[in-house]
Amino acid sequence: MIKNQLMNSLKKEGRTQLTEVEAKILLKEIGIPVVRTKLAYNKKEAISISKEIGFPIVMKIVSPDITHKSDVGGVKLDLRNYTQVDKAYTEMMSTIKSKFPQARIEGVSIQRMAPPGVEVIIGMTKDPQFGSLLMFGLGGILVELMKDVSFRIVPVGKKDAREMIEKLKGFPLLKGYRGREPVDTPFLEEMIVRVSEFIEKSPELQELDINPILAYGKGAIAVDARILLEPFS
Repeated sequence: MIKNQLMNSLKKEGRTQLTEVEAKILLKEIGIPVVRTKLAYNKKEAISISKEIGFPIVMKIVSPDITHKSDVGGVKLDLRNYTQVDKAYTEMMSTIKSKFPQARIEGVSIQRMAPPGVEVIIGMTKDPQFGSLLMFGLGGILVELMKDVSFRIVPVGKKDAREMIEKLKGFPLLKGYRGREPVDTPFLEEMIVRVSEFIEKSPELQELDINPILAYGKGAIAVDARILLEPFS
């Protein structure tokens, strides 16, 4: 399922982790809505792409050596004009080069700031005994703090997906806790099934994290993604 052109490029470069931009391109192709994201190789391109996408925007470092971008100053939120983009780019590069001087920096991703929603995660990992396991849970920082997640062995059907969602302790949050608008759980079920189908067709996948996905009263959208492949033989 991973495109031949992309696989050849990864082999040539000797890397098994896709960039955020590459991961989002793949997810979009399988029908997962993603925030429009473009890669900028320098500050001039970052400013130009920001103008093209429209403010407010989010800027994130793109490096195969940096996984948790927000922990090291690699994420700048709610940038509303060219001056802020210029300043944020300079600050980010200075911080990253200071903390990770050996990190390979490919550029920065520029994406439109998505409206707030309920953060959820769809993930995948491989178990030596059971094979590919699909995960769904509360996303963002809550996935590490609350660990409110459920698992199923791939393949996952619509009924399985519904059970994964309803099994969460935080399910009332998705149903409209304390007068909040309930999120579109049937849409989330469809996303889970589509990711399961993608995993089935992609045996080279080792890990996958779509986090966070912002869930709304109608629909949902992925704002960040990470895909790791098995080592090349």
